[in-house]
Amino acid sequence: MKTDTRKHVFFRLSAPYPALIQAASAALLCAALALPLLNGCATATSAAEYYSIGMAYYDVGKFEEAEKWLNRARAADRTQVASEYQLGRIAFETGRFQEAAGYFESVLKRDPENLLALKAAAYTRIKTGDLELADRHYRKVLTLEPESADNGYNYALVLYAMERYADAEKVLSGHQFALLDSSDSLLLFARTQKAQGKVEAMDNYAKWLANNTDPQVRYEYAQMLEAEELYARSLEEYRSVLNELSSSVSGTLKRTDLRFAIGRLLLIADSESSEGISELQGAVAEGYSDFEAMEKLLEDERISAANKTSLSIVINDARKALEEAEEPEEEEEEAAEAAAETGEE
Repeated sequence: MKTDTRKHVFFRLSAPYPALIQAASAALLCAALALPLLNGCATATSAAEYYSIGMAYYDVGKFEEAEKWLNRARAADRTQVASEYQLGRIAFETGRFQEAAGYFESVLKRDPENLLALKAAAYTRIKTGDLELADRHYRKVLTLEPESADNGYNYALVLYAMERYADAEKVLSGHQFALLDSSDSLLLFARTQKAQGKVEAMDNYAKWLANNTDPQVRYEYAQMLEAEELYARSLEEYRSVLNELSSSVSGTLKRTDLRFAIGRLLLIADSESSEGISELQGAVAEGYSDFEAMEKLLEDERISAANKTSLSIVINDARKALEEAEEPEEEEEEAAEAAAETGEE
């Protein structure tokens, strides 16, 4: 799966309790100017001022100093929720995702319907890999803000990662305008349908590709066309992907995988032609070595007996070449081990 392309933005929000910032004294002015020393200017005596100073440091990217002041502000009930939320933001920004989630969920214990904290906790739980918790938070987010297409997209991403494809499709279907306006939503929608084997996925892939380009997505589209036995169109798309690859590998997509897919398709679409065998030979020559996938073709009734015989030869030759290539490496490892043992003696 293509890693999710949409940028999740839940931190680009005005800080809660703006009145606290407005009430800042001369101490806030010093912090906002990012002066290295505060003690000559700061006379903060209240939690509100501690909070304001902490946020001023946050705004100029001085997270360590911001944490110090926010932790002081956190001790007071009036600023505790706001401070913990901001400490969560800092932890997130500095890659401490588990800690960030703890702050956000601490806020939710006091204020279960705090929408900012819910969104932050949900996305942070994606980062920690706790998808069940992310699911729970996003369900509540959608209950509180059901019209938000962004929330729906984020939740669908979680459901897709959990392989709950039908649920993800249902969530995205509830935001039809987003499917028209957002290429990210449309692509995820196509992928949820593809995962369920729905033919409708082809149309949505085609819509996405009409305005976007990505070898991985075009490869997925070609797979859908092949699955629906639209061989000519599928072959055209596979070859387009092969031409798009600027190197031997693009993300998780390899040229050898493309050449194998083309060879397989040619063997199935035209059982009398030897063009598919030639393509497979080319894939093997470039380093393709998925013998399980190649041997599976020997069981496909759509491939002619003659081509299966040729395919067996290709597989045997590839295995032999691989074994010969591995022999020098094994000999070198054995020699190294023997030398090490001699040295020990």
